[in-house]
Formats: sequence, C-alpha cells, structure tokens
Amino acid sequence: MSEVIAPDQVTPVRTNSTEKTENPENAETAQTPDPAFDAKLTASRTASLVLATATTDLKNSALEAIARAIEGAAAEVVPANDLDLANGRENGLSTALQDRLRLDAPRLGSLAGAVREIIGLTDPVGESIRGRNLPNGVRIDQVRVPFGVVGAIYEARPNVTVDIAALAIKSGNAVVLRGGSAAENTNRVLVGLIQGALEEVGLPGAAVQTIDEFGRDGAKALMRARGKVDVLIPRGSAQLIETVVTESKVPVIETGAGVVHVFLDESANEQWAIDIVHNAKVQRPSVCNALETLLVHEAAAERLLGPVLGRLAASGVVIHGDEATRALFPDAVVATEDDWATEYMSLDLAVRVVRDVDEAMEHIRRYSTHHTESIITNDLGNAERFLNEVDSAVVMVNASTRFTDGGEFGFGAEVGISTQKLHARGPMGLPELTSTKWLVRGSGQFRS
Repeated sequence: MSEVIAPDQVTPVRTNSTEKTENPENAETAQTPDPAFDAKLTASRTASLVLATATTDLKNSALEAIARAIEGAAAEVVPANDLDLANGRENGLSTALQDRLRLDAPRLGSLAGAVREIIGLTDPVGESIRGRNLPNGVRIDQVRVPFGVVGAIYEARPNVTVDIAALAIKSGNAVVLRGGSAAENTNRVLVGLIQGALEEVGLPGAAVQTIDEFGRDGAKALMRARGKVDVLIPRGSAQLIETVVTESKVPVIETGAGVVHVFLDESANEQWAIDIVHNAKVQRPSVCNALETLLVHEAAAERLLGPVLGRLAASGVVIHGDEATRALFPDAVVATEDDWATEYMSLDLAVRVVRDVDEAMEHIRRYSTHHTESIITNDLGNAERFLNEVDSAVVMVNASTRFTDGGEFGFGAEVGISTQKLHARGPMGLPELTSTKWLVRGSGQFRS
C-alpha cells in the first residue's frame, strides 16, 4: 500500500497561499535513512565519472537500448502502473494526478519516441562556449561539462523517470530519482529496464537509480546530500517545490507551478481566440502549461466571451467568472480571490474582464507563477509590449500555451520547466543539464 497522498495532491494548488500543508517530501519529520542510501549515492558518483567521459556514440547506444526496452515492456509496466493507480484511487489521488500517473502501451511508445529524439540531438558535452588566445600565448576555452550527479524529486509522473534519465545520460550525468510513493511500483520497473539497458551496452546501471524505497527519509537525505549530489531538480506541486527550495542544502534548479494566462486583446481574431483557448485548457488540463486564467479586454468581451466560453462549456469546462463575465455568460459560477491564484489542473477556468492590456499585465504580475502567458491580438504594438513587459519564462503571441514543452521546442524531452532566472529558464533540455569549466593551455608561461 502506498503512503497517504498529501492534500496538495487532491485539491487545486493555490500558489499564493502561505498555509503549511503536509507534503510527501516534508523534511521536518524525516529521519536518517538506511545506510544503504549512502552506498547508492557513492555508486552514483562512481558511475558519473564513467558517464562524463563516455563517447556520444556509446551514450546514444544506451538510449536506443532504453527505447527498445520500454517499447517491449508493456507486460511489465502496465500491471505495476495499474497497482499504483488502484492505490492512488484508494488514497484519494486527484483525477489530474491519476492522468499524469497513467501509463499504457501508447504512452510507453511515446516515451520511447522521446528517447530516440534525444539520440538525434547534439551532445552538449565538450561544446566550446567561448575562448581566445591571451597576448602571452596562453589559450583559454570555456566548455560545457556534466554536473555529475543530478537528483530529482517529483510526484506521480513516471514519464519524468524516463525523460530525466535519458537527458541525464546524453548530457553525461548520473541521476538519483525520488519519484514518490504514488508511482513507486511503476518507477521500480522503469528504472530496472533503464539499468538493464545501460549494462547491455557496457555502462554502469548505477548511473540511474531510484531511492523510492527510502520514502520521505530518502527525500530529506537527498536534499541534504551536499557534496554527494551536485544539483537537485523538483517537479510537481507548489508545496513540493517550496519544500525542496526551502529545505535543500543542495543547489536547486527551481521548476514552478503553472498559473498560466491567456489575454484576449480588443483586436483578437475570434476563431483564433476560440481555438487557442480551447486547446490551452482542454487538450490536457492536468499539465503545468494548461490555461488556468483567461483575461478578456472589455471592448472585446461582448464579441468573444459567448463563443469562447460556449466552446469550453461544451467540453465540460466549469467557468469561474467575475461579475462582468457572469453578466455575459450567466452559466459561470462566482469567481473568488483564490481562483486567480489557483492551478486547477482540471476542467476549471477562471475568467476576468479587464480594461486594457495594462490591467491584463498588472493582473499577470500579481497572480502569475511566471511560467507561460499568451496574448491573442492583431495589434502589433500590444503584442510587442506583452512580449517585452510580461516577466515569465515563456511569453507568446497568438499561440496556445500548450507549446511550452521540451518536446515541442525540439528538445526531445524535458527535465522540467524552470521558472527561476539563474542558469536555466523555461523548458530545460540537454544544455541546461551541464555546467562549464575553463581549460587553460600554456607552454611555460607564468604571471609576473
């Protein structure tokens, strides 16, 4: 039986809340894990030294072996995943997280395809960033190098197990995964497949490891493993990410929750508005790039709200509207202050009518999690203002927010979508899993 699912896995995430909630990775009450935990980290460090010097061809061979293993493993993966889903339903796992947790044969095929896309990407390791010859003849070069050991903490998303493992291998890193109790059975099978594929081509299986068996204690230990883990990446709810950022002694690349906005400007094309908003909300509402708040210019509200919201309602979307929205679309329920800061991950949408582009951008500044925002407009000036003044990782014009994705951006897969401003921002692919070092080549020079 899996652990009881935390409240943030059952209800929508209100990202502006400061209330403490139980988190599956809560570090406050965790105890020292089994000594075998340290043995795993030691094995990861040893494996990272092998990965760091592996050739591109060898790493690509490993990825192809992983893709084949995943393609042929539905008979092993699906029953384990069914067990996780059954446990999740019993423990009150939300519908949105059940969707993220589910793996079937088509989704396994997609995962294998994403791994093969990574094979075709340029290996970033050894890439020269900049360099020059100094006047004294010394040559300096800044080149990309792997981090070493990457830790990842995430919840109910077994696809992340494959994505992060594949990206880590191609970028020359070992990876330690804490995938959470909700997907523990699925992740155990997936990691076993990946380790077998690595060993098949002569790379150490310890390059990809799971610490799920250590539970919350393992999550805490991973956050405190400074010097053994080089960087930690959390993916999941706002509470999980906040816990990792607050408690970790290991440097963290912060991914973020997605309170995502679309603004329908006064000049928005009606059909574009209907199609883009519907796709952004309905195609897959449980993911972080799904639309959560729709803002509508008051001069376009009468023209656009009926057809846009009517299409959404026909697809089962519940509209949480302000007073102006409900006047034009009476089927909407009353929006509260909490709705503007809620990542629903469900077929719910907050809708507000605003005076102009300035009020739209002010609303976004107040409530956004700085993930993705889009404007639908035919006004070039407003489009450029929106692009330049909205401070989010991805800002769009006349496009669905569902495009914020490593696969759609051509990365093959993604580690996560970073909402921070240091090192990496937006969808993270191979280069974002590397650091740099300087290589200095001399011929006897010394500093005077």
